[in-house]
Amino acid sequence: MSNFCKLTKLLEEEIKRETRQNKSGLVDRAKTSLHPKMRNSLLKVPTPHQYSTFRDIINQQETQTGTVCNRWMYLAVFTAVLGNLSFGYAMVYTAPLVPKLQDSPNPNLRLNDKKASLFTSVFTLGTAAGGLSTMLLNDLLGRKLTIMVSSLPSALGFLIMGSAQAVWMLDVGRALTGIAGGMAAASIPVYISEISLAELRGRLGAGPQFMSVCGSFLLFALDLVLPWRWLAVVGAFIPAIMIIILCFMPESPRYLISKHRTDEAIQSLVWLRGAEANFQLEYKEIQESLSRNVTRISCADLRQPFIYKPVLTAVIMRIIQQLSGITVILFNMQLIFKSTKVILKPDVDAVLTAVIRIVSVCIAAWLMDKAGRRKLLFVSGAIMFISTFAFGIYVKLDGLQSNHTTINNISSVHRDHFTVEHLFQHKMSHWLTVIPLISVMLYIFGYALGWGPITWLLMSEILPIKVRGLASGLCVVVSWIVAFFLTDQFLAAKHTFGLAVPFLFFAVISLLSIIFTAVCIPETKGKTLEQIEDEFRNTRAPKSDDNS
Repeated sequence: MSNFCKLTKLLEEEIKRETRQNKSGLVDRAKTSLHPKMRNSLLKVPTPHQYSTFRDIINQQETQTGTVCNRWMYLAVFTAVLGNLSFGYAMVYTAPLVPKLQDSPNPNLRLNDKKASLFTSVFTLGTAAGGLSTMLLNDLLGRKLTIMVSSLPSALGFLIMGSAQAVWMLDVGRALTGIAGGMAAASIPVYISEISLAELRGRLGAGPQFMSVCGSFLLFALDLVLPWRWLAVVGAFIPAIMIIILCFMPESPRYLISKHRTDEAIQSLVWLRGAEANFQLEYKEIQESLSRNVTRISCADLRQPFIYKPVLTAVIMRIIQQLSGITVILFNMQLIFKSTKVILKPDVDAVLTAVIRIVSVCIAAWLMDKAGRRKLLFVSGAIMFISTFAFGIYVKLDGLQSNHTTINNISSVHRDHFTVEHLFQHKMSHWLTVIPLISVMLYIFGYALGWGPITWLLMSEILPIKVRGLASGLCVVVSWIVAFFLTDQFLAAKHTFGLAVPFLFFAVISLLSIIFTAVCIPETKGKTLEQIEDEFRNTRAPKSDDNS
């Protein structure tokens, strides 16, 4: 009996010691949750002498050191933006293809102006449809699964275009890649903003735009060495890689908490922030924010300023972004260069422009959380205005006809009267053809510095949590419907009014973008998503400047 009493006492002491360890051992349990064989150890049903609810976990803040490990968050962001790499690749696929198919020896694949316009613009209709479907899928399937689903039409579309034997197959494949692009454009920025830390959200928010321009550069670079069918094969390979890696990434903690999947939400935060981070505080902030948005959106909610103001701001930004001409220029870049007779070959000009896009997006990502969003938008709008205005004026005054006239006049001058002055005029007229290239490169630089990445970022930042999934899809739909009308009518406008008129129109829109930035766009640098929403909720208008 004495031995039994001793054994009982030892067991009681062991239980007490384990209880004390469990009160201060949350970090150890969090670490074990990251091990493949013990991934769910943190989330298993506890025994009585352990914690009994997840509320106990959230209340044990004193056990956390607050040290954040970002490497897994970076991996999740990189994997997601592979969808934007595919999007950027698909977006400019027609740029080298249309000039080639206009002169195709195969009559079944030869494109006239009408067929070329449809082939170019049907991508935007697909993108609008993809954005529309994401309005439902973002909240039904979740951000991560929606991104994964988007890879399927992308790969299928490229395979159809790569094996096309008729123009209608090109159109179908182009539309499918557009659907994938719309889904990616509406879901990836939301996913990134919801898994990122506030102080890193600006830089990471530039990731979709950066990968999109990398995709464009990849397409233009490969066009120098590969035929157009093999370009489609490469395009199908990118989303296949993304869907495989994304299987191992976590879902957005905000989405999981909104669906009351507490276990998975905590595990996602531990994975993204590290076991040493104070993820309980972030869990509380997200939960409190979502608790104010537990009801479904209604028509009455849409009349609230903190709902309709950010949604309207985001929608107008996407409209201005498209009206500034970026999609038209990217879709028809080589055709534009070919029409202006620049010094270099159109395919080389396209590669140089893609390099400028990459450099400018890198600069924007570096400045995003330093200079702030508004300052970059002002600079971006000014550069876009100057470049498009200069291009339009050049084409109007010193365009193709004047160049040909000068060259023909020089050729007709009698040898005896051919002077140094004539030679100088000929050289000047020859080198002036570099102006279109410089103007387009400057426009791309300005766009990628601000209105490219910041529009995507602000869409995910200022949209209320209650309607974020729905409104992000709406922004994509409206944006690409506008893009469809522009791209569909561009060739007709070019042939009717000349190339100067579209570019002067883009210049006017760029000027309006500066005014819109000054009046309507808030500064979000260094603020959490909850703080941004509170500003719309608690004030008549969001604060325009950030002193942090």
